[in-house]
Amino acid sequence: MATAVVHYTAAAVTDRGRKRPSNEDAFGFSVEAGVYVVCDGMGGAAAGEVASTLAVDEVLRLLESRAEDGPRPLLTVAEEAVCAANEAIYSRALRNHRLSGMGTTLVVMAAQERHVWVLNIGDSRCYRLRNGRLEQLTLDHSLVEEQVRLGRMSHIEALRSPLRNVITRALGTQSQVTPDIFEFEAEPGDLFLLCSDGLTRELSDADIQSLLLRDLSLEVLSARLVEAAKKAGGHDNITCLLVRADIHCREGQNSAEGSIAE
Repeated sequence: MATAVVHYTAAAVTDRGRKRPSNEDAFGFSVEAGVYVVCDGMGGAAAGEVASTLAVDEVLRLLESRAEDGPRPLLTVAEEAVCAANEAIYSRALRNHRLSGMGTTLVVMAAQERHVWVLNIGDSRCYRLRNGRLEQLTLDHSLVEEQVRLGRMSHIEALRSPLRNVITRALGTQSQVTPDIFEFEAEPGDLFLLCSDGLTRELSDADIQSLLLRDLSLEVLSARLVEAAKKAGGHDNITCLLVRADIHCREGQNSAEGSIAE
């Protein structure tokens, strides 16, 4: 008799927005490996794009090859992958002075059946929509958000602050970095959103929640989020990666949707 298990589907859209000449965001996912990642690069010239792409490629490479090293805990491999991505970016910048100082934010979701881990560095975020309510699962590593958490600045002041773009932790700018790690248990119908700050700078959580409550495919929902952020200003690159947890029979196949829009 078939056993009910949680399966995941995913879709993503990225766009350079209306103001930036290029797209320094990057994303990648593998439903089979249970890994989903969004990065927002920073640095002069094309350095930000190099950093974000390196991070996504390294995280996916190590997590997709996890089975080759025997049964190792998913969280352990995810942490190692983040460290390896940091080393790859930091080493590349040391070898090429044109890439000096490059870095990237990172948010990773690793899922194994109902167990979900989220790792983040910087101000790219992970949200969860459950029972019609949107909740931010990660904490921003940004100057203004840390001031808000300390009670030294209000949310309104943070939105208006000229320092709102300053992040306090990034991948690849130092030889070592430690991600925050959050652990959850998925429920059927949970919808996870991984995104760069090009989305959250333009849309409020209430706006995002309203869009995610529409009965549309993940691919269409991702595109609608990006278009709404562009309509609101589109001052930065925008990336949205949606992951849905659903109940399926064990004989069912994982499926994934994906698209990239420029």
